[in-house]
Amino acid sequence: MINMKNIALTLLGCFTILAACSNSDDAEKPVAPVPTGDVTIYTTTNSLTRDLDRDAVNFSSKDNLAPTSITLNPTEQYQTMDGFGAAITGATCFNLLQMKPADRHAFLTETFSDNSGFGFSYIRISIGCSDFSLSEYTCCDTKGIENFALQSEEKNYILPVLKEILSINPSIKIMAAPWTCPLWMKVKSLTDLTPLTSWTNGQLNPAYYQDYATYFVKWVQAFKAEGIDIYAVTPQNEPLNRGNSASLYMSWEEQRDFVKTALGPQFAAAGLSTKIYAYDHNYDYSNIESEKNYPGKMYEDGEASQYLAGAAYHNYGGDREELLNI
Repeated sequence: MINMKNIALTLLGCFTILAACSNSDDAEKPVAPVPTGDVTIYTTTNSLTRDLDRDAVNFSSKDNLAPTSITLNPTEQYQTMDGFGAAITGATCFNLLQMKPADRHAFLTETFSDNSGFGFSYIRISIGCSDFSLSEYTCCDTKGIENFALQSEEKNYILPVLKEILSINPSIKIMAAPWTCPLWMKVKSLTDLTPLTSWTNGQLNPAYYQDYATYFVKWVQAFKAEGIDIYAVTPQNEPLNRGNSASLYMSWEEQRDFVKTALGPQFAAAGLSTKIYAYDHNYDYSNIESEKNYPGKMYEDGEASQYLAGAAYHNYGGDREELLNI
């Protein structure tokens, strides 16, 4: 059986925020009164006959049972739910910043506010570009880790939006992952260490493990300097996907070695509290037999496991029962 530890569901495809850019002056629809009750329910149907409609229900007291009563057994506990959230991408932030400031703030408030919105508690962002960025880039495209710097997409779009969200909900947790390492760190394969100057595919040259770990440290510190704490990272988004517009193949052995020899020790040496989650891909492990139970195999290595908070899974590609039955 797999050592479950903590599992983070990283739903980039499902949870990417789509921001409407229209500044239409059309007459606004009348706002229905917000129903009141012990619990607020938001409902959206696949036909959109109901679109984030709000309802409310009251739950009875112990002495006045009703059909909507829920009886809890405080002695029976399961894994805690850390939160729910959305992905904030370069394209998302670009679109958000085309909106009127008041409209954008209202949208972000409804999404992230604990008091007057949905109360999303997580945000996922990319380290460098993603497949929803305005361009393909990393934060160190010129060879040499001394050339690390945040780029215009972070400075002009992502950071301003994140700061506005944090002003609405300061307790938001931010999880980050790279889609690719800098191209100068890439090789065609570990058996063919020929450099690969392609955003798509390739593998991380082990000779650059330390530089790449430094890249992570510098990135987390750069966001911290902007007042933004990074709660967790994964070493690679979809490590078994060779075909994404920006991608890097990283087997479980590679990720294990990178974490235990470079990323984990460098986070510890820098005094970073940022958590590291393994894997960050689908339930079916892209049907690669040798990669089944990817994070479980990493947990079996004591040196790597000490740096891991758990595993991240994308909620598609297979069945979570496959995960539970390993």
